[in-house]
Amino acid sequence: MTILTIGDVSRQSGLSEPTLRYYEEVGLIGPIARDVGSGHRRYDEHDLDDAQILACLRGMGVGIEDMRTYQANRALGHAAAGEQRDLLLRHATRVEQEIETLRVHLDYLQFKAALWDARDRGDSADEAEAALRVTAIVPKLQEVIR
Repeated sequence: MTILTIGDVSRQSGLSEPTLRYYEEVGLIGPIARDVGSGHRRYDEHDLDDAQILACLRGMGVGIEDMRTYQANRALGHAAAGEQRDLLLRHATRVEQEIETLRVHLDYLQFKAALWDARDRGDSADEAEAALRVTAIVPKLQEVIR
């Protein structure tokens, strides 16, 4: 069995050492074994796996309570498969909404850049077309900003 330090787990999971300590404190990982002499945390492969999963969930914007539910469902295995699926699909829906919002932001920025590019080139026809696109995207932009 491989023994890992908090620094090892931090580097391999992408979670900071304070975050790892916090996740242990709130029960998302661990309890982590301690070295008898030094009291330093000693992680194993299972702890690293937990940390990597939590890092992925955190990176996707999953909150602490849903992380806690996810970890509990993992421990239950097949018995919690439906709940696990629903939790993940709920977050997938949120991410899809975020992507749509970002697409509207991207369209707005590209249309505005095209408008200024046309002005820079002195192309009044392209400027008018770009201005129409900007005007058309503004209601969608206002909708996603709210």
